[in-house]
Amino acid sequence: MKMQRTFAPIRLTGAVTVVFFAASSLRADETVRQGYRLAPKAFRAAVARVEPSLVTIETFGGVGPSSGRAQRGAMSGINRPGEGPTTGLIVSSDGYIITSTFNFIRKPAIVTVVLADGTRKVAELLGRDETRKLCLLKIEGVSNLPVCEYVPRENLRVGHWAVTVGVGYGDDNPAVSAGIVSATHRVSRRAVQTDANISPANYGGPLVDVEGRVIGICVPLTPGSQEVGSGVEWYDSGIGFAVPLAGYEKYLERMKQGDVIEPGKMGVTGKPADAKTGGGVVIDKVMPKSPAEKAGVKSGDRVVKADGDEVLDMPHLITIVGRYVAGEEISLELKRGDETVNLKVKLEAGLDQGAPGEPAPKAPEPD
Repeated sequence: MKMQRTFAPIRLTGAVTVVFFAASSLRADETVRQGYRLAPKAFRAAVARVEPSLVTIETFGGVGPSSGRAQRGAMSGINRPGEGPTTGLIVSSDGYIITSTFNFIRKPAIVTVVLADGTRKVAELLGRDETRKLCLLKIEGVSNLPVCEYVPRENLRVGHWAVTVGVGYGDDNPAVSAGIVSATHRVSRRAVQTDANISPANYGGPLVDVEGRVIGICVPLTPGSQEVGSGVEWYDSGIGFAVPLAGYEKYLERMKQGDVIEPGKMGVTGKPADAKTGGGVVIDKVMPKSPAEKAGVKSGDRVVKADGDEVLDMPHLITIVGRYVAGEEISLELKRGDETVNLKVKLEAGLDQGAPGEPAPKAPEPD
């Protein structure tokens, strides 16, 4: 009898556990099904919240797609900008509008903006951010324009719903594609990745969450390349990028002044260090009068850390440097023989960086 009294509760507990997990699984499945049923309604509501801040951008004149050998190379095939209107987003109530530089590859002579209420305004192109493929427009004679709320960068999570919105091609309703946030720190931490389809109609338009808050601006980016038209190869592939607007204010202020924000370079070439010495990158050559030389970097120095991160190889160092733009400083920890040297290098534009013949970094950065 003792045996029965001992094991009966165990059998009962096991049965209750099975029932509990079965019920939990059923509830989870129902929650997923309910989420899918409610998603379209949530997406429509999100688009409705952001739609008043969307603008249609029209461009006229400029360089043709086949004008000159360089232009033909840069804008041939899939890299050529799409025909027709494109998208922008109002970022201040007094008429500043952000969009993608992809929409201005042809350097149009005239730019007009159509607001949500149908008002058409001539726009001036002010500044550009070549590192993120963004540019800033300004229209005059307006006030109290609607501005969207931004998702704080620290609140972005992988798996959150994400919706792309575009108003190009003269459609009455925005073009919408839904997906999720696939990664939060891509392309030297400059961009959020999404699997929502992004096409030229979306470039310059927002990626929003289900509350209609702006995650970022959709742009064609690709790791390791700043070339005109690069990044369009991801067109509608399920690999898309958006530049977060939260925390971007300092660059907006620079673009308001007409600045062109360019990639920052140190002016060095390097090669992988022997793993026996501790890894990192050995500086092979320091360009004369380069930021690296001015900061005190010497040939033979071994870079072990950059921006506080351990350096794996030269492509990794380039990726870390890519977090900064020309004019900003990056911290380096070097090994010079037995000595540890800590330096700050103020980056500059227009310098070569990397080992001769070394391919552009392809691997995505860890979150």
